[in-house]
Amino acid sequence: MREVAITEISGFQIGNAQDIDGGTGCTAIVCPSGAYAGVDVRGGGPATRETALLNPVNMVEQVHCLMLAGGSAFGLAAADGAMKYLEEHDIGFDVGVGKVPIVPSACLFDLIAGNPKCRPTAAMGYEALVNAEKNSPQEGCVGAGTGATVGKLKGPEFAMKSGLGIYAAAVGELQVGAIVAVNALGNVVDVENGQPLAGLLNESKTAVISSRRALYAMVAQSFNVFNGNTTLGCIITNAKLNKTQCTKVAAMTHNGYARAIHPVHTSADGDTVFVLSQGQLETQLDVVGTLSAQVMAKAINRAVTQSHSAYGFTAYADLIK
Repeated sequence: MREVAITEISGFQIGNAQDIDGGTGCTAIVCPSGAYAGVDVRGGGPATRETALLNPVNMVEQVHCLMLAGGSAFGLAAADGAMKYLEEHDIGFDVGVGKVPIVPSACLFDLIAGNPKCRPTAAMGYEALVNAEKNSPQEGCVGAGTGATVGKLKGPEFAMKSGLGIYAAAVGELQVGAIVAVNALGNVVDVENGQPLAGLLNESKTAVISSRRALYAMVAQSFNVFNGNTTLGCIITNAKLNKTQCTKVAAMTHNGYARAIHPVHTSADGDTVFVLSQGQLETQLDVVGTLSAQVMAKAINRAVTQSHSAYGFTAYADLIK
């Protein structure tokens, strides 16, 4: 396996838009020529749009953009802007009297950062696609990761800043890339050594403590862990996959979530993985799925290591100083 730039994977364009003062944003993965897609939702609190369409039994085969956004369910409006942009560029599913852009979307809960009344809008979604024309994606506190935080089991006071992470790798001619906005209830750990990177802070806010142990200590308590947290990820690849195969790879990619986030897939997370295939490379499905889990875990790590302190939340970079 060798690391590559995610922009080396042809057929995709990635763009962010955000309101820094408001503490929210969105990330668009655009596939103008269409891409086969699958999804796997494991968390108990998802906010999604058009995910049922990705079921292999349903008719439409390809999507034209994937929108990841903050704003909780309000952020689903960002996909409207993506549809407007794509329609203007004559991109979509041909229905005879026009083309309907297919834009699945998923949102995370970032209302505790910045202004809770500021949410991704259709205008912000449109801007993300305009920025995707440059195909120069950034990481950290941008896009869907603008207001993302982790380690929220004891409330925002002991949480840390997270953001958007990107990582891509190749094995032979196979290329797989991950884009992920990490807004987990649990902690993020280094997938190489298991050490905590960001998450639940101790009482003095000088170190990360185990969210799992803290959760076990609450076995006899009732507690409120917000209405939603959620890690949103997307895999893009040059492998030739159909909808069924994309769905299987999405399921395997959740192994990357489990390696990097502790605990994961809780009732307060809407953890979702999308897979987009826009390529003609014939390869083994299990190779794609295994590599996808690995690059996703690395991207989750980058979501916290590339972020900076904001909205009163300490980031990894400041904690290790």
